[in-house]
Amino acid sequence: MSSQDRTNSRRRTRTKVLALAATGALLLTGCSEQAQRGWLPNEDRDNTNHTGMLQDLWVNSWIAALAIGLLTWALIIWCIVAYRRRKNDTGYPRQLSYNLPLEIFYTGVPLMLVLTLFFFSDNTQRTVNEHVDSPLVVDVRAKQWAWDFNYSYEGQEKYFAGKQAHLTGESGVEEDLPTLYLPVDVPVEFQLNSRDVIHSFWIPAFLQKLDMFPGRTNYIHLTPQVEGTFQGKCTELCGEYHSEMLFNVEVVSESEFTDYLQTLPDGHLGEEYDKKPAEVARQSTADEGE
Repeated sequence: MSSQDRTNSRRRTRTKVLALAATGALLLTGCSEQAQRGWLPNEDRDNTNHTGMLQDLWVNSWIAALAIGLLTWALIIWCIVAYRRRKNDTGYPRQLSYNLPLEIFYTGVPLMLVLTLFFFSDNTQRTVNEHVDSPLVVDVRAKQWAWDFNYSYEGQEKYFAGKQAHLTGESGVEEDLPTLYLPVDVPVEFQLNSRDVIHSFWIPAFLQKLDMFPGRTNYIHLTPQVEGTFQGKCTELCGEYHSEMLFNVEVVSESEFTDYLQTLPDGHLGEEYDKKPAEVARQSTADEGE
C-alpha cells in the first residue's frame, strides 16, 4: 500500500470516528431535556405517592444500562484495536481453549447485575402494591368501549355510567369522555373489573397500570397529591374501537369531590355482570313471576 493510500485510509477512519462522536453527542444532548423529566411522559414526580419511586427506578435502570453499554463498547473497541492483525503478521494468533478467571468474571458480573436489578425492582413493586386501608374505594368497571365508576366514600354509594364510545370510527370528543373524580391527598383503592373482555386501566401521569380480567378483581392503591386534569386509557387491545376507550381524570379538593358525589345517582353499577348467565336468567324469571 502506498503512503498516499495509507494517508487516505487514516483520513477516512478519522472522519468515521468524528461522525460517530458527533452522533453520540447529539443523542446525549437530546436526552438532556428528557432526563430533567425523568425520561417519562409526566413532568411532576409528585402526582401520587408512588410516582417519584417509580421514576427513580426507571431512571436509575437507564443509567446503569447506559454505563454498562458504554463499558462494553469500550472493551469491544479496545479488543479490536489492541489485537488487530499487524502488517507483518503471518498465520493465526495463539489460540486459547479457555480462561477460567475470565469465564468466572463474565458469568458472575452479569449475575450480580441481574440480582441487583431484581432487588430494586422487587422492593419498589412490593411498596407500590402494598395494601392500604382507604376511605375511598373506586370500583372501576371496564366495558366495550367505555368505563363505569362506582364510588364508596364515607358510607355513600354512588355511581357514574360512562357512555359508549362512538361506533362510527370517528374520534371522540374529550369533553364527552367519562370522567373519574378523585380527592387530593386521600388514599384511594381502585378495584378493577371487566364486564366483557380483557381491558387494562392506565393513567399515564400516575405511572401505574394493571390489566382487568372478567371474573377477577385486581387492585391499585395510591394517593393523588397534585390537583389537576389527567388522561386515562385502556392499554389492552379489546376490540374494534379500543382506541376510543379513553377517560378523563380530575383530581380536586376533598370538598369539591364530596359536592360532586351529591350529583351522582345512588347505588352500585355493574354487580350484575359478575353473575353467570344462568343466574341472570333465573333472576329475570323470578322478577317476571313477581
